[in-house]
Amino acid sequence: MRFLKWTQGDRSIKSQFKVLDDYSWENMLDKVIDLALAEDIAYGDITSAALIPPDLSGRASLLVKARGVLAGIEVAQHVFRCVDSALDVAVLVEDGTAVKPGDIVGSVSGRVASILKAERTALNFLQRLSGIASLTAQYVARIKGTGAGIYDTRKTTPGLRLLEKYAVKMGGGHNHRLHLGDAVLVKDNHIGALRATGMSLGDIVTKARRNVPAGITVEVEVTSVAEAREALQAGADIIMLDNMGLDDMAQVVKLAAGRARIEASGGIKLANVRQVALTGVDIISVGALTHSYKSLDISLELESQNLKLL
Repeated sequence: MRFLKWTQGDRSIKSQFKVLDDYSWENMLDKVIDLALAEDIAYGDITSAALIPPDLSGRASLLVKARGVLAGIEVAQHVFRCVDSALDVAVLVEDGTAVKPGDIVGSVSGRVASILKAERTALNFLQRLSGIASLTAQYVARIKGTGAGIYDTRKTTPGLRLLEKYAVKMGGGHNHRLHLGDAVLVKDNHIGALRATGMSLGDIVTKARRNVPAGITVEVEVTSVAEAREALQAGADIIMLDNMGLDDMAQVVKLAAGRARIEASGGIKLANVRQVALTGVDIISVGALTHSYKSLDISLELESQNLKLL
């Protein structure tokens, strides 16, 4: 089994991955980009082939058209280089940087046909990852000054989880589990299945603790203060409060008194996230970060004054 963990470091994608086996960020990027390019140019670019002289060269800029936070510039760079290794791709703005309309975050120089062939795939990655970073940054800003953190979930686009979780980090958020092998999270369906065998919530937490290696986090989802109390008594590391009211959240925080971290989940939006944070919870998980974001408006603009035939 191959596992990836986030590491501390600069804002480049490579710095965010700790390689624990033979897997690397380059392998992951190559696979994802190869699939994306196969969707778009497996049969060529017949428009450019019919119209663009093969010896026409030039430069294009990656232009931001809305306020947000940049993420995915390295991915876009990689796409252009995968299409044509002779393209010169300059990164002008780092991921994690706040951007505004008119900002140029990168440039691409070389054969125009190659630039156009890579354009849509590069922008698809850049716009979407920047959209996730931008939405995350809005949530993070709303809870500034509280002790809570904004966390993502596993509600990610299949095949793009690592990139989307990277984008959350670029927006100032944190990553919850990367995969099912990352930690124990006892959810409603686990509980329902085990209650049918006669087990209590406390029994379930105890069994989880007994059957996983030391050091693995055990988290349990609860829907009431009573269930939270039972999970705490059984020694859960994290108590997830599923769709609880603010008063109940605050009561569980007081009840826990630092013995476990408290996570709020379900029904959390920009409009109410600060009120949730003020209850004293440690973690606020928001699935919308990776399933309901709006792509950031970024375009590729050819600079006509730099076009020339080689």
